[in-house]
Amino acid sequence: MLPEIKKILYATDLSNGSSHVFRYALSLARRCQAQVSILHVVEPLGSFAQSLVELHISHQDSEQQHAEIRKQLLNTLKERLHAFCEQEACAAEENLVAGIQVLEGQAAPTIIKHATDGNADMIVMGTHQHSAVGEALLGTTAHKVLHSCALPTLLIRIPK
Repeated sequence: MLPEIKKILYATDLSNGSSHVFRYALSLARRCQAQVSILHVVEPLGSFAQSLVELHISHQDSEQQHAEIRKQLLNTLKERLHAFCEQEACAAEENLVAGIQVLEGQAAPTIIKHATDGNADMIVMGTHQHSAVGEALLGTTAHKVLHSCALPTLLIRIPK
């Protein structure tokens, strides 16, 4: 007997084609009578980028501006995710979306931590088509989650 699926974590990068993957998560939620939590992860500014900024302004000013911009960005992304859900109006009508989160951190570990802390039964996410060399050298967030998380993970290829 398969375990029940009641909580689905849909991790999105908000790229073109994300709605295609979201529809899979909603379809699965309908069939399992589950709810979908939506997560978008914003990666922090890298040390190289931070040092470039600090060539022009002080560290203190940089930190202050970064905090203000981060707050605006997180709010904007949350609004964008709400609009994204409203495009799939049936999701709201059927009470399929349990919540929307925008978190900061490295994408794969943050997705895994959020899924396990939130007691998700499954993760649904999209994957972009990369060349074999590109995937071998860079890896992808989706594959890092797939190979590092104990939860079942459904990867949906994002159409070109």
